[in-house]
Amino acid sequence: MRTNRMTTNSLKALSRLIASGILYLLMLFILGSCDDKACDTEMITYYEPVFVPRSEVVKDAEFAAPQLIENPGKIYYKDEYLFINEIDQGIHVIDNRDRSNPVEIGFVVLPGNKDLAAKGNFLYADNYTDLVVLDISDKTNITEVNRIEGVFDAYYYYTEADGMLISYTEVQEEIEIDCDNEDWMYYTDDLVFASAESNLARNSSGAGIGGSLARFTITDNFLYTVNEYRLKLFDITVTDSPIEGNSVDLGWGIETIFPYGDKLFFGARSGMHIYDNSNPAEPVFISTYEHINTCDPVVVQNDLAYVTLRSGTECETFTNQLDVIDISDVSNPELVISHDMDNPHGLGIRGDCLFIAEGEYGLKVFNAADPLKIGENLTAHHKEIHALDVIPLDDVLFMIGNDGLHQYQYDCNDLFTYISTINF
Repeated sequence: MRTNRMTTNSLKALSRLIASGILYLLMLFILGSCDDKACDTEMITYYEPVFVPRSEVVKDAEFAAPQLIENPGKIYYKDEYLFINEIDQGIHVIDNRDRSNPVEIGFVVLPGNKDLAAKGNFLYADNYTDLVVLDISDKTNITEVNRIEGVFDAYYYYTEADGMLISYTEVQEEIEIDCDNEDWMYYTDDLVFASAESNLARNSSGAGIGGSLARFTITDNFLYTVNEYRLKLFDITVTDSPIEGNSVDLGWGIETIFPYGDKLFFGARSGMHIYDNSNPAEPVFISTYEHINTCDPVVVQNDLAYVTLRSGTECETFTNQLDVIDISDVSNPELVISHDMDNPHGLGIRGDCLFIAEGEYGLKVFNAADPLKIGENLTAHHKEIHALDVIPLDDVLFMIGNDGLHQYQYDCNDLFTYISTINF
Protein backbone atom coordinates (compact mmCIF):
# COMPACT_ATOMS: atom_id res chain seq x y z
CA MET A 1 0.00 0.00 0.00
CA ARG A 2 1.37 3.37 -0.95
CA THR A 3 0.97 6.13 1.62
CA ASN A 4 0.81 9.89 1.57
CA ARG A 5 4.16 11.56 2.05
CA MET A 6 2.71 14.15 4.39
CA THR A 7 3.19 12.96 7.98
CA THR A 8 0.70 13.47 10.78
CA ASN A 9 2.98 16.06 12.38
CA SER A 10 3.35 18.09 9.20
CA LEU A 11 -0.40 17.95 8.65
CA LYS A 12 -0.95 19.25 12.13
CA ALA A 13 1.69 21.95 11.71
CA LEU A 14 0.08 23.21 8.53
CA SER A 15 -3.27 23.27 10.28
CA ARG A 16 -1.83 25.26 13.18
CA LEU A 17 -0.61 27.91 10.76
CA ILE A 18 -4.06 28.18 9.21
CA ALA A 19 -5.74 28.28 12.59
CA SER A 20 -3.26 30.81 13.91
CA GLY A 21 -3.97 33.21 11.08
CA ILE A 22 -7.72 32.95 11.58
CA LEU A 23 -7.40 33.35 15.33
CA TYR A 24 -5.02 36.26 14.94
CA LEU A 25 -7.56 38.25 12.91
CA LEU A 26 -10.25 37.37 15.42
CA MET A 27 -8.13 38.55 18.33
CA LEU A 28 -7.28 41.83 16.61
CA PHE A 29 -10.98 42.54 16.39
CA ILE A 30 -11.60 41.52 20.00
CA LEU A 31 -8.62 43.36 21.48
CA GLY A 32 -9.47 46.49 19.55
CA SER A 33 -12.97 46.72 21.00
CA CYS A 34 -13.05 45.13 24.46
CA ASP A 35 -12.09 45.91 28.02
CA ASP A 36 -10.24 43.54 30.36
CA LYS A 37 -13.45 41.85 31.48
CA ALA A 38 -14.90 41.34 28.02
CA CYS A 39 -11.90 39.49 26.65
CA ASP A 40 -11.06 37.15 29.54
CA THR A 41 -12.22 34.15 27.50
CA GLU A 42 -13.12 33.37 23.93
CA MET A 43 -14.91 30.37 22.42
CA ILE A 44 -13.14 28.95 19.36
CA THR A 45 -14.14 26.18 16.98
CA TYR A 46 -11.72 23.74 15.42
CA TYR A 47 -11.85 20.32 13.78
CA GLU A 48 -10.15 17.18 15.02
CA PRO A 49 -9.33 14.43 12.51
CA VAL A 50 -11.09 11.09 12.89
CA PHE A 51 -8.82 8.15 12.08
CA VAL A 52 -9.90 4.51 11.84
CA PRO A 53 -7.95 1.36 10.96
CA ARG A 54 -8.00 0.71 7.23
CA SER A 55 -9.48 -2.75 7.79
CA GLU A 56 -12.64 -1.23 9.28
CA VAL A 57 -13.58 0.87 6.25
CA VAL A 58 -11.80 -0.66 3.28
CA LYS A 59 -13.45 -4.05 3.01
CA ASP A 60 -15.61 -6.18 0.74
CA ALA A 61 -18.88 -4.67 -0.42
CA GLU A 62 -22.06 -6.14 1.04
CA PHE A 63 -25.54 -6.22 -0.50
CA ALA A 64 -28.18 -5.32 2.07
CA ALA A 65 -31.85 -4.47 2.32
CA PRO A 66 -33.01 -1.04 1.02
CA GLN A 67 -32.12 1.91 3.25
CA LEU A 68 -33.43 5.43 3.58
CA ILE A 69 -31.80 7.89 1.19
CA GLU A 70 -30.53 10.63 3.49
CA ASN A 71 -27.39 12.17 2.00
CA PRO A 72 -27.46 11.50 -1.76
CA GLY A 73 -24.55 12.27 -4.04
CA LYS A 74 -24.09 11.12 -7.65
CA ILE A 75 -26.86 9.51 -9.70
CA TYR A 76 -26.32 6.99 -12.46
CA TYR A 77 -28.77 5.44 -14.92
CA LYS A 78 -28.29 2.14 -16.73
CA ASP A 79 -30.66 -0.36 -18.33
CA GLU A 80 -33.80 1.01 -16.61
CA TYR A 81 -32.13 0.92 -13.19
CA LEU A 82 -31.00 3.86 -11.07
CA PHE A 83 -27.94 3.82 -8.84
CA ILE A 84 -27.80 6.61 -6.26
CA ASN A 85 -24.70 7.20 -4.17
CA GLU A 86 -25.23 7.69 -0.44
CA ILE A 87 -22.18 9.83 0.27
CA ASP A 88 -19.45 7.84 2.07
CA GLN A 89 -21.88 4.98 2.79
CA GLY A 90 -22.70 3.06 -0.39
CA ILE A 91 -25.10 2.80 -3.33
CA HIS A 92 -28.90 2.57 -3.48
CA VAL A 93 -30.24 0.28 -6.23
CA ILE A 94 -33.63 1.16 -7.72
CA ASP A 95 -35.71 -0.73 -10.27
CA ASN A 96 -37.10 1.96 -12.59
CA ARG A 97 -38.64 -0.22 -15.29
CA ASP A 98 -42.04 1.09 -14.22
CA ARG A 99 -41.26 4.80 -14.05
CA SER A 100 -44.54 5.57 -12.34
CA ASN A 101 -43.61 3.21 -9.52
CA PRO A 102 -39.83 2.97 -8.93
CA VAL A 103 -38.91 0.27 -6.41
CA GLU A 104 -35.90 0.35 -4.10
CA ILE A 105 -34.51 -3.17 -4.19
CA GLY A 106 -31.28 -3.03 -2.21
CA PHE A 107 -28.28 -1.14 -0.90
CA VAL A 108 -24.60 -1.83 -1.54
CA VAL A 109 -22.71 -1.14 1.69
CA LEU A 110 -19.47 0.52 0.57
CA PRO A 111 -17.87 3.00 3.01
CA GLY A 112 -16.11 5.98 1.49
CA ASN A 113 -18.02 5.73 -1.78
CA LYS A 114 -18.56 8.96 -3.70
CA ASP A 115 -18.54 8.04 -7.39
CA LEU A 116 -19.64 5.29 -9.73
CA ALA A 117 -19.94 4.25 -13.38
CA ALA A 118 -21.04 1.07 -15.12
CA LYS A 119 -20.42 -0.92 -18.29
CA GLY A 120 -22.09 -4.16 -19.29
CA ASN A 121 -22.83 -6.19 -16.17
CA PHE A 122 -20.26 -4.44 -13.99
CA LEU A 123 -20.31 -1.31 -11.88
CA TYR A 124 -17.13 0.50 -10.78
CA ALA A 125 -17.06 2.41 -7.50
CA ASP A 126 -14.57 3.82 -5.03
CA ASN A 127 -14.14 2.38 -1.55
CA TYR A 128 -11.86 5.03 -0.06
CA THR A 129 -8.46 4.16 -1.60
CA ASP A 130 -9.63 1.15 -3.62
CA LEU A 131 -11.44 0.72 -6.93
CA VAL A 132 -14.14 -1.93 -6.52
CA VAL A 133 -15.80 -3.95 -9.30
CA LEU A 134 -19.39 -5.06 -8.64
CA ASP A 135 -21.30 -7.67 -10.63
CA ILE A 136 -24.76 -6.14 -11.25
CA SER A 137 -26.12 -8.83 -13.58
CA ASP A 138 -28.50 -9.82 -10.78
CA LYS A 139 -29.76 -6.54 -9.32
CA THR A 140 -31.23 -8.39 -6.34
CA ASN A 141 -27.87 -9.85 -5.34
CA ILE A 142 -25.02 -7.54 -6.30
CA THR A 143 -21.61 -8.94 -5.42
CA GLU A 144 -18.01 -7.73 -5.38
CA VAL A 145 -15.88 -9.61 -7.92
CA ASN A 146 -12.65 -7.63 -7.98
CA ARG A 147 -10.80 -4.66 -6.54
CA ILE A 148 -7.57 -2.75 -7.13
CA GLU A 149 -6.06 -1.62 -3.84
CA GLY A 150 -4.48 1.75 -3.22
CA VAL A 151 -5.19 3.39 -6.58
CA PHE A 152 -6.80 6.41 -4.90
CA ASP A 153 -4.33 6.70 -2.04
CA ALA A 154 -3.36 10.21 -3.10
CA TYR A 155 -6.99 11.23 -2.53
CA TYR A 156 -6.93 10.32 1.18
CA TYR A 157 -4.59 10.74 4.12
CA TYR A 158 -3.43 7.34 5.39
CA THR A 159 -0.54 5.95 7.41
CA GLU A 160 0.00 2.57 9.03
CA ALA A 161 0.31 4.27 12.43
CA ASP A 162 -2.76 6.53 12.31
CA GLY A 163 -5.03 4.63 9.94
CA MET A 164 -7.42 6.25 7.46
CA LEU A 165 -8.56 9.85 7.87
CA ILE A 166 -12.31 9.55 7.22
CA SER A 167 -13.81 12.74 8.67
CA TYR A 168 -13.43 15.62 11.10
CA THR A 169 -15.21 16.28 14.37
CA GLU A 170 -16.15 19.84 15.28
CA VAL A 171 -14.84 20.87 18.68
CA GLN A 172 -15.67 24.04 20.57
CA GLU A 173 -13.28 25.12 23.28
CA GLU A 174 -13.15 28.10 25.58
CA ILE A 175 -9.72 29.68 25.82
CA GLU A 176 -8.39 32.34 28.17
CA ILE A 177 -7.26 35.66 26.72
CA ASP A 178 -5.08 38.13 28.60
CA CYS A 179 -5.61 41.52 26.97
CA ASP A 180 -2.44 42.91 28.55
CA ASN A 181 -0.25 40.08 27.31
CA GLU A 182 0.92 40.38 23.70
CA ASP A 183 2.07 36.74 23.70
CA TRP A 184 -1.48 35.34 23.52
CA MET A 185 -1.14 33.08 20.49
CA TYR A 186 -2.95 29.78 21.08
CA TYR A 187 -2.32 26.39 19.57
CA THR A 188 -4.20 23.14 19.88
CA ASP A 189 -2.32 19.90 19.29
CA ASP A 190 -4.56 18.19 16.77
CA LEU A 191 -5.99 21.14 14.87
CA VAL A 192 -6.87 20.22 11.28
CA PHE A 193 -9.23 21.99 8.92
CA ALA A 194 -11.05 20.11 6.18
CA SER A 195 -11.04 21.40 2.64
CA ALA A 196 -14.37 21.13 0.80
CA GLU A 197 -14.30 18.78 -2.15
CA SER A 198 -16.59 19.47 -4.10
CA ASN A 199 -21.87 14.45 -17.05
CA LEU A 200 -23.93 13.59 -19.15
CA ALA A 201 -22.06 10.91 -21.18
CA ARG A 202 -23.46 9.14 -24.19
CA ASN A 203 -21.64 6.44 -26.11
CA SER A 204 -22.24 3.05 -27.65
CA SER A 205 -19.91 1.08 -25.41
CA GLY A 206 -22.61 -0.32 -23.15
CA ALA A 207 -21.97 2.26 -20.42
CA GLY A 208 -24.67 4.03 -18.46
CA ILE A 209 -25.37 7.74 -18.06
CA GLY A 210 -24.25 10.02 -15.25
CA GLY A 211 -25.14 13.58 -14.35
CA SER A 212 -23.19 16.75 -15.10
CA LEU A 213 -21.42 16.58 -11.72
CA ALA A 214 -19.79 13.20 -12.39
CA ARG A 215 -16.16 12.41 -11.52
CA PHE A 216 -16.30 8.86 -12.94
CA THR A 217 -17.13 8.21 -16.59
CA ILE A 218 -16.61 5.53 -19.23
CA THR A 219 -15.66 5.87 -22.87
CA ASP A 220 -15.09 2.81 -25.04
CA ASN A 221 -12.90 0.47 -23.01
CA PHE A 222 -11.65 2.98 -20.46
CA LEU A 223 -12.85 4.16 -17.10
CA TYR A 224 -11.79 7.72 -16.25
CA THR A 225 -11.72 9.03 -12.68
CA VAL A 226 -10.76 12.51 -11.48
CA ASN A 227 -9.98 14.15 -8.18
CA GLU A 228 -9.17 17.82 -7.69
CA TYR A 229 -5.98 17.70 -9.73
CA ARG A 230 -5.48 14.34 -11.43
CA LEU A 231 -7.04 12.03 -14.02
CA LYS A 232 -6.57 8.28 -13.52
CA LEU A 233 -7.29 5.77 -16.30
CA PHE A 234 -8.30 2.13 -16.10
CA ASP A 235 -8.42 -0.25 -19.04
CA ILE A 236 -11.72 -2.18 -18.74
CA THR A 237 -11.46 -4.18 -21.96
CA VAL A 238 -12.01 -7.17 -19.70
CA THR A 239 -14.86 -5.59 -17.79
CA ASP A 240 -14.44 -7.50 -14.53
CA SER A 241 -10.65 -7.06 -14.44
CA PRO A 242 -9.63 -3.38 -14.71
CA ILE A 243 -5.98 -2.61 -15.36
CA GLU A 244 -4.58 0.59 -13.87
CA GLY A 245 -3.32 2.85 -16.62
CA ASN A 246 -1.84 6.32 -16.92
CA SER A 247 -2.27 9.25 -14.55
CA VAL A 248 -2.51 12.75 -15.98
CA ASP A 249 -1.96 15.90 -13.93
CA LEU A 250 -4.73 18.35 -14.83
CA GLY A 251 -3.98 21.33 -12.63
CA TRP A 252 -5.81 22.54 -9.54
CA GLY A 253 -9.55 22.65 -8.88
CA ILE A 254 -10.88 19.90 -11.18
CA GLU A 255 -14.57 19.27 -10.47
CA THR A 256 -16.19 17.28 -13.29
CA ILE A 257 -15.46 15.21 -16.40
CA PHE A 258 -17.57 15.03 -19.56
CA PRO A 259 -16.63 12.86 -22.57
CA TYR A 260 -17.90 13.87 -26.00
CA GLY A 261 -16.77 12.32 -29.27
CA ASP A 262 -13.01 11.91 -29.13
CA LYS A 263 -12.57 14.70 -26.56
CA LEU A 264 -12.65 14.97 -22.80
CA PHE A 265 -13.94 18.15 -21.17
CA PHE A 266 -12.98 18.91 -17.57
CA GLY A 267 -14.85 21.48 -15.51
CA ALA A 268 -12.41 23.25 -13.20
CA ARG A 269 -12.69 26.20 -10.87
CA SER A 270 -10.48 28.26 -13.16
CA GLY A 271 -12.00 27.18 -16.48
CA MET A 272 -12.75 24.33 -18.86
CA HIS A 273 -9.90 22.06 -20.01
CA ILE A 274 -10.11 20.19 -23.31
CA TYR A 275 -8.13 17.00 -23.99
CA ASP A 276 -7.75 14.97 -27.17
CA ASN A 277 -8.97 11.46 -26.42
CA SER A 278 -8.47 9.89 -29.86
CA ASN A 279 -6.06 7.55 -28.08
CA PRO A 280 -8.12 6.72 -24.97
CA ALA A 281 -5.09 5.33 -23.18
CA GLU A 282 -3.22 8.65 -23.38
CA PRO A 283 -5.39 11.81 -23.32
CA VAL A 284 -3.44 14.85 -24.55
CA PHE A 285 -4.04 18.46 -23.52
CA ILE A 286 -5.40 20.75 -26.24
CA SER A 287 -6.56 24.00 -24.66
CA THR A 288 -8.22 25.79 -21.76
CA TYR A 289 -11.09 28.22 -21.70
CA GLU A 290 -10.42 30.41 -18.67
CA HIS A 291 -12.96 32.23 -16.54
CA ILE A 292 -13.14 33.67 -13.03
CA ASN A 293 -12.54 31.27 -10.17
CA THR A 294 -15.90 29.58 -9.56
CA CYS A 295 -17.79 26.27 -9.64
CA ASP A 296 -18.51 25.09 -13.19
CA PRO A 297 -19.86 21.78 -14.48
CA VAL A 298 -19.83 21.46 -18.27
CA VAL A 299 -21.86 19.64 -20.93
CA VAL A 300 -21.21 19.55 -24.68
CA GLN A 301 -23.31 19.15 -27.80
CA ASN A 302 -22.05 19.55 -31.36
CA ASP A 303 -19.74 22.59 -31.53
CA LEU A 304 -20.88 24.20 -28.30
CA ALA A 305 -19.99 23.71 -24.66
CA TYR A 306 -22.31 24.91 -21.91
CA VAL A 307 -20.75 25.90 -18.60
CA THR A 308 -22.57 27.13 -15.50
CA LEU A 309 -20.77 29.42 -13.06
CA ARG A 310 -22.16 29.57 -9.55
CA SER A 311 -21.62 31.71 -6.48
CA GLY A 312 -21.53 30.40 -2.94
CA THR A 313 -19.10 29.83 -0.09
CA GLU A 314 -17.24 26.94 -1.72
CA CYS A 315 -17.30 28.64 -5.13
CA GLU A 316 -15.60 31.84 -3.95
CA THR A 317 -17.43 34.34 -6.19
CA PHE A 318 -20.75 36.13 -6.66
CA THR A 319 -21.17 35.17 -10.32
CA ASN A 320 -24.21 33.21 -11.49
CA GLN A 321 -24.35 32.69 -15.22
CA LEU A 322 -24.41 30.29 -18.15
CA ASP A 323 -21.49 30.58 -20.58
CA VAL A 324 -21.94 29.29 -24.13
CA ILE A 325 -18.55 28.48 -25.68
CA ASP A 326 -17.72 27.86 -29.32
CA ILE A 327 -15.49 24.77 -29.53
CA SER A 328 -15.55 24.32 -33.31
CA ASP A 329 -11.83 25.04 -33.03
CA VAL A 330 -10.93 23.11 -29.89
CA SER A 331 -7.48 24.65 -29.82
CA ASN A 332 -9.06 28.08 -29.41
CA PRO A 333 -12.39 27.92 -27.52
CA GLU A 334 -14.20 31.25 -27.57
CA LEU A 335 -17.04 32.65 -25.49
CA VAL A 336 -20.16 33.15 -27.58
CA ILE A 337 -22.39 34.72 -24.95
CA SER A 338 -23.16 34.69 -21.22
CA HIS A 339 -26.69 34.47 -19.83
CA ASP A 340 -27.57 35.52 -16.27
CA MET A 341 -28.81 32.79 -13.93
CA ASP A 342 -29.93 32.64 -10.29
CA ASN A 343 -27.67 29.97 -8.73
CA PRO A 344 -26.95 27.25 -11.31
CA HIS A 345 -25.74 23.81 -10.24
CA GLY A 346 -25.93 20.88 -12.67
CA LEU A 347 -27.17 21.07 -16.25
CA GLY A 348 -28.06 18.86 -19.19
CA ILE A 349 -28.87 19.22 -22.87
CA ARG A 350 -30.81 16.98 -25.25
CA GLY A 351 -31.52 18.28 -28.71
CA ASP A 352 -32.74 21.86 -28.30
CA CYS A 353 -33.75 21.33 -24.65
CA LEU A 354 -31.34 22.85 -22.15
CA PHE A 355 -32.03 22.19 -18.47
CA ILE A 356 -30.45 24.29 -15.70
CA ALA A 357 -30.78 23.13 -12.09
CA GLU A 358 -30.94 26.33 -10.04
CA GLY A 359 -30.88 24.90 -6.51
CA GLU A 360 -33.49 26.59 -4.32
CA TYR A 361 -34.61 28.64 -7.35
CA GLY A 362 -35.98 25.55 -9.07
CA LEU A 363 -35.53 24.07 -12.53
CA LYS A 364 -35.31 26.10 -15.75
CA VAL A 365 -35.97 24.76 -19.24
CA PHE A 366 -34.62 26.71 -22.23
CA ASN A 367 -34.93 26.30 -25.96
CA ALA A 368 -31.27 26.38 -27.03
CA ALA A 369 -31.82 26.32 -30.82
CA ASP A 370 -30.35 29.84 -30.98
CA PRO A 371 -27.45 30.02 -28.48
CA LEU A 372 -27.47 33.82 -28.64
CA LYS A 373 -31.05 33.95 -27.40
CA ILE A 374 -31.10 31.24 -24.76
CA GLY A 375 -31.74 33.83 -22.07
CA GLU A 376 -34.82 35.04 -23.96
CA ASN A 377 -36.16 31.55 -24.65
CA LEU A 378 -37.06 30.33 -21.18
CA THR A 379 -39.87 27.88 -21.91
CA ALA A 380 -40.53 26.84 -18.31
CA HIS A 381 -39.42 27.78 -14.81
CA HIS A 382 -40.49 25.33 -12.11
CA LYS A 383 -39.93 27.35 -8.96
CA GLU A 384 -41.71 24.94 -6.65
CA ILE A 385 -38.98 22.28 -6.81
CA HIS A 386 -35.39 22.13 -5.57
CA ALA A 387 -32.94 21.13 -8.31
CA LEU A 388 -29.26 20.10 -8.07
CA ASP A 389 -28.60 18.02 -11.18
CA VAL A 390 -30.39 16.51 -14.18
CA ILE A 391 -30.12 13.64 -16.65
CA PRO A 392 -32.26 14.17 -19.76
CA LEU A 393 -33.08 11.14 -21.90
CA ASP A 394 -35.15 11.18 -25.08
CA ASP A 395 -38.44 10.66 -23.25
CA VAL A 396 -37.81 11.35 -19.58
CA LEU A 397 -35.94 13.80 -17.37
CA PHE A 398 -34.33 12.67 -14.12
CA MET A 399 -33.90 15.55 -11.69
CA ILE A 400 -32.29 15.31 -8.28
CA GLY A 401 -32.99 17.81 -5.51
CA ASN A 402 -32.64 17.93 -1.75
CA ASP A 403 -35.98 16.15 -1.25
CA GLY A 404 -35.78 13.37 -3.82
CA LEU A 405 -35.20 12.17 -7.34
CA HIS A 406 -38.07 13.22 -9.60
CA GLN A 407 -39.03 11.97 -13.06
CA TYR A 408 -40.82 14.02 -15.70
CA GLN A 409 -42.00 13.62 -19.25
CA TYR A 410 -40.93 16.68 -21.22
CA ASP A 411 -40.44 18.51 -24.47
CA CYS A 412 -38.91 21.91 -25.24
CA ASN A 413 -42.25 23.70 -25.30
CA ASP A 414 -44.85 23.39 -22.55
CA LEU A 415 -44.87 19.65 -21.82
CA PHE A 416 -43.56 18.91 -18.34
CA THR A 417 -45.57 16.10 -16.79
CA TYR A 418 -44.77 14.66 -13.39
CA ILE A 419 -44.24 10.87 -13.35
CA SER A 420 -42.92 9.88 -9.92
CA THR A 421 -40.57 10.64 -7.03
CA ILE A 422 -38.06 8.64 -5.03
CA ASN A 423 -38.09 10.44 -1.69
CA PHE A 424 -35.00 11.35 0.27
